[in-house]
Amino acid sequence: MASQGTPATAALAAAGVPFVLHPYAHDPSTTSYGLEAAEVLGIDPARVFKTLMVEVEGRLAVAIVPVSGNLDLKSVAASLGSKKAAMADPKAAERRTGYVLGGISPLGQRQSSPTVLDDSALAFGTILVSGGRRGLDIELSPSDLVSLTKAITAPIGTGK
Repeated sequence: MASQGTPATAALAAAGVPFVLHPYAHDPSTTSYGLEAAEVLGIDPARVFKTLMVEVEGRLAVAIVPVSGNLDLKSVAASLGSKKAAMADPKAAERRTGYVLGGISPLGQRQSSPTVLDDSALAFGTILVSGGRRGLDIELSPSDLVSLTKAITAPIGTGK
């Protein structure tokens, strides 16, 4: 199991939160990492969430939405008390989180950021998020994710 260790799994272990690792063979030609995870793992894409970094008023924030839909930038901005948000610069996202694109986990980030989880997550007993590298997802309860990331929940996804 040591080869699966990432800052995300270390954060979960340190917090004593139950989780299940879902490693899978990542195809390097894939660009839709979350959908790839859902397909390879055979899990409903509405339960697999992607972690996106956004910029709101010059600050980075985390938005977590189902891979079956997209992020509504106006909604995430409003949930953080702002009028508009934009996708963060990929390099800034990697520097801030310590993870590579396609493997950004909402857990164990180098620097924590305000976090918003799409409220559709609350309908599930468990959801999957990136485990901190491409080819590794973590299954945990949405309430544990909210607790560990100090997230707020709001309707920020589209097309779910």
